[in-house]
Amino acid sequence: MKPLSLLLAVALGSATAVLAGPAVIECWFVEDEGGGRLSKKPAALLLRQGPESPPPRPDLDPERYLKVHDPAGTLLAAFRRYPRDAPAPRCEMSHYVPLPASANWVSGLTPEQSCPRALDGTWIMVSMSSPVLSLSSLLRPQSEPQPEPALITMATAVLTVLTHTPTPRIRMGQDALLDLSFAYTPPTPKAATSLAPGPPPFGLEWRRQHLGNGHLMLAATPGLSGQMPVAREGAVAFAAWDDDEPLGPWTGNGTFWLPAVQPFQEGTYLATVHLPYLQGQTTLELAVQKPPKVALTPAPLIWAAPREAPPELLCLVSHFYPSEGLEVEWELWDGPEGRFQKAEGQRWLSALSHHSDGSVSLSAHLQPPPVTTGQHGACYACRVHHPSLPASGRSAKVTLQVAGLSGPSLEDGVGLFLSAFLLLGLINVLGWAAAYLATSKDSTEKKTQ
Repeated sequence: MKPLSLLLAVALGSATAVLAGPAVIECWFVEDEGGGRLSKKPAALLLRQGPESPPPRPDLDPERYLKVHDPAGTLLAAFRRYPRDAPAPRCEMSHYVPLPASANWVSGLTPEQSCPRALDGTWIMVSMSSPVLSLSSLLRPQSEPQPEPALITMATAVLTVLTHTPTPRIRMGQDALLDLSFAYTPPTPKAATSLAPGPPPFGLEWRRQHLGNGHLMLAATPGLSGQMPVAREGAVAFAAWDDDEPLGPWTGNGTFWLPAVQPFQEGTYLATVHLPYLQGQTTLELAVQKPPKVALTPAPLIWAAPREAPPELLCLVSHFYPSEGLEVEWELWDGPEGRFQKAEGQRWLSALSHHSDGSVSLSAHLQPPPVTTGQHGACYACRVHHPSLPASGRSAKVTLQVAGLSGPSLEDGVGLFLSAFLLLGLINVLGWAAAYLATSKDSTEKKTQ
């Protein structure tokens, strides 16, 4: 490829990447009306636009139509890689009030309880969730909407907390790695210069909530001294800033590692990044899974005479998790590679058996109806579907042999049994005769001597 063509291809690829993902995110602005009532009003975030002016939105209050300025680029980058076929993220906005963190271990971030004047003004918290990301972003809007052709409010992304694994599915016994990134831009130049050069100290908190119980899994305050809570269950976090620019913006990493996960460790994980008077939080739903083992007995063959029922089939589905979502289907195939249909017969499931590692097992039973000669060579299959398995599931098969056809008949089987019995008797007789002759020979030799 010529250099000019290569340069053009790279430029087009970059342009495609920049233009990927949604340009506008539709949201709901949630406000407390008092008396336990909440109001929801339509809102929108304009993440990017072309050379033209922002598209007009006469259906929106200009204060709820926000054009996002993202100096760190974290928020915009998250949507550049957003899959085109993924559903639009659920988005909510609400007012936010800067406050010091309430936990004692993070009190070193806010030695003064009063919020500095640099943080005065309006703040908006944006929360988004979808199958491919979960994030929260603190926006600092300008005081007045911009008098452009479309009235719109400019807003700066100050603190963004993001994960690209909002619903991790971890196999039982394997390590869980929950990714978390965050970015911080000082809200004003005065706020940036009032601190020492470089990224500010921060606090990282991971909590788990499951079945109404909450636990602090890990807490860290890089750059600060003080007594920290002990991490639970061997958890580790990579809590650090990625860069050390003097005035920002800065990006950081708070990825969480949990070794050898077990069923009791699944649930909602809350990741919170604490900055002086500012907090950003996102959620992840960790699910633990273990695919089932499937075995079918009797195997690999079952026998039946025409117009008689084959023996009962038992499909053992063992050591899987969770117990919810399991389905067992019985299929009758014309042959190993033929067509199949739903198998007829009486079927039932056993109760669940619980194992020490948290997994469960059960058995599925099928009593097939009487067979015909046309079913010779057919296969019965037990197919299991479970959230931990591919869409096709997992199956085990046995082959049906109808007596009197291509295989040996019942009479042949009886004849073979009798022949084997007679042969065994003959061998025993010959053995006894040989032993008798040998004993007689030894007695004769002794008398001769």
